[in-house]
Amino acid sequence: MGRLALKDEILMQVEKPARYIGNEVNAVIKDKEQVDIRFAMCFPDVYEIGMSHLGIQIIYDMLNQFEDVWCERVYSPWVDLDAIMRREQIPLFALESQEPIRNFDFLGITIQYEMCYTNILQILDLSGIPFLAEERTWEDPVVIGGGPCTYNPEPICDFFDLFYIGEAETRYRELLDLYKKCRDEKTSRKEFLERAAQIPGMYVPSLYEVSYHTDGTLKERHALIKEIPIKIEKELVTDVSDTYYPEKPIVPFIKVTQDRVVLEIQRGCIRGCRFCQAGQLYRPVRERSLEMLKAYAVKMLKNTGHEEISLSSLSSSDYSCLPELLDYLIETCKEQKINISLPSLRIDAFSLDVMNKVQDVKKSSLTFAPEAGSQRLRNVINKGLTQEEILEGARLAFEGGWSRVKLYFMLGLPMETEEDIEGIADLCNQIAAVYYETVPKEKRTGRVQIVASTSFFIPKPFTPFQWAPQCTKDEFLHKAYLTRTAIASQLNQKSIKYNWHEADVSVLEGIMARGDRRLNKVILRAYQKGCMYDAWSEYYKNDVWFETFEECGIDPSFYTTRERNDDEIFPWDFLDCGVSREFLLREWHKAKDESITPNCRVQCQGCGASRFRTGVCTEGGRGQ
Repeated sequence: MGRLALKDEILMQVEKPARYIGNEVNAVIKDKEQVDIRFAMCFPDVYEIGMSHLGIQIIYDMLNQFEDVWCERVYSPWVDLDAIMRREQIPLFALESQEPIRNFDFLGITIQYEMCYTNILQILDLSGIPFLAEERTWEDPVVIGGGPCTYNPEPICDFFDLFYIGEAETRYRELLDLYKKCRDEKTSRKEFLERAAQIPGMYVPSLYEVSYHTDGTLKERHALIKEIPIKIEKELVTDVSDTYYPEKPIVPFIKVTQDRVVLEIQRGCIRGCRFCQAGQLYRPVRERSLEMLKAYAVKMLKNTGHEEISLSSLSSSDYSCLPELLDYLIETCKEQKINISLPSLRIDAFSLDVMNKVQDVKKSSLTFAPEAGSQRLRNVINKGLTQEEILEGARLAFEGGWSRVKLYFMLGLPMETEEDIEGIADLCNQIAAVYYETVPKEKRTGRVQIVASTSFFIPKPFTPFQWAPQCTKDEFLHKAYLTRTAIASQLNQKSIKYNWHEADVSVLEGIMARGDRRLNKVILRAYQKGCMYDAWSEYYKNDVWFETFEECGIDPSFYTTRERNDDEIFPWDFLDCGVSREFLLREWHKAKDESITPNCRVQCQGCGASRFRTGVCTEGGRGQ
């Protein structure tokens, strides 16, 4: 690697210089003269968060397998370096080559969280790339967005040349070949985007216009050229075993959020929780083969030197070959003393048996997510978990030697009552009581620890709750107060600790999640007034945000507190995530009726995902 973009005296002034020097183990270095396309892959948050994201590792590995492409990485500079770069007029640079982002052909930004929207503008600003796509020329990189927030890209559509809707492994080669062809032919940037919009999964927002009713709701959308689709279907990998996956993930010099090998065992979820966006977006469930996972586990551990491997999935318990995979990993990892981490387990005997296998020495805390305090509300959200199952799971955990349990709940769910909120405290109390009933005095190491955490419910696009109203800040805080008060009144309250999320940020996230094109000007103005790193509470400026809404003539409550009519056109309805609107609406009405829907393996619900003819939809001859 050549000279660093930052001088030593600057690196000495920042908190963690290793965020910016690159050259980590397994980073890919190529000769820039030997490639046709340079691609900067960006996670718009601090290095430690971005380096922990599996999606970027997959895309980075895939693009660098193409001989004509060099993919490099860039993250949001932390606030200390951000200030220095602005003062010294240092352009934002990629880690591998240490060269300015503006020299690249593509800037790909993964958008995982609405609270990163102002950080996207930080990236563009420090790179010297115009904020608005309409102001860019061939002197600027093509700015492309991907990730879950692109399933409603409208609040940030003015800042992107195009969005890739769906899973990245399928269409990038086609897009890059088109780019090379257009540059060779010396076509205009506009013509390139018009041709790119004809590739499946590509959305070019500048090629569409929208209009609104007088009440502010969306009236219609139309394409400005006839060659492009009015509805864009997500891209999906049908065979997740025979596809790209990194054998040599990058190993950072400093500790990051996910400091371990991450093995994605499946995509999607069979459960159908009505609040969960990921559970709808990544349908149908597709499992990676046991042989592929065994081979990659060994290679990735060898190539990284990590001492922990995490099996990643939305619901790990539902992976059909989990016992066989675990047996193999336990045997393989035993000699090397590698830890095995299993997030997203359900609270049942099978999961606890699994946890016993991987934590046979050290019993760390167990984490479960009942989501709601009452059975009625768990039925509303289709959690598929009964009170009896929760208490029995707790009993088995305590018998197995655990004495610390973390419980996650949501406040502000549709149809929630005060009784449901009080049910959170009651459930925590009952779990604590189970401990004292189950574990004899002589075997107790102290008081049982129940940590109850509540987040505030935010309705998301492409879920049955996309029609639901969201609570106000005051309503959220009142619900947290009721929860805390109810816990304080329990017999076992000394064994229960309660944490709750911040209400301000939840309201803004709700605005962005279901926003439309009119929010672009708000986001840009808020950034210009100093909003950045909104996901970090110490830098979040709630007053500035809501002043900006007022300045721009935007009523935030339009996007949050009102219940939508069944037939309202949503800003994201031009996208097809694979799950039909009819299915989601049916689930919304079932929620109102407190009616549950069986999971995909018990009974097909006709959600629409069977058209992809893969995964769970083809098990037992279904979807053939």
